[in-house]
Amino acid sequence: MSESTSKKRSLFALIADLPRLLGDLVREEIEQLKTEMLAKAKHAGVGIGLFAAAGFFAFFAIAVLIATAILGIAVALPAWLAALIVGIALLIITAILVGIGVTQVKRGIPPAPTETIKSVKKDVMAIKGIGKRGTT
Repeated sequence: MSESTSKKRSLFALIADLPRLLGDLVREEIEQLKTEMLAKAKHAGVGIGLFAAAGFFAFFAIAVLIATAILGIAVALPAWLAALIVGIALLIITAILVGIGVTQVKRGIPPAPTETIKSVKKDVMAIKGIGKRGTT
């Protein structure tokens, strides 16, 4: 009889503990959501900043290439070649920044918290008794 009584107590204790456990689970999911959204926003921000930097360099590349055309037409001597080299170097820098920016923006897309959504679905399945919370 005492064995049956201890089992009932542990079951009652577990049932009594259920609201606290669910509250802890909700708090952990909210914290995971915050962390994931912050990381995605950071990547998107870095990508946007790199696009701005690429636009800055592209502006000067165009200005240098225009100066190159003017110097090439006006003089047709080595001065325009130097300007052309600078213009090409600026375009290479622009291309590198755009490539890095695209990579950073892709890391932030989609902005939905995909890992948190998967985790919440696992939690719901575990509560319904369909799956186990600890498995991946």
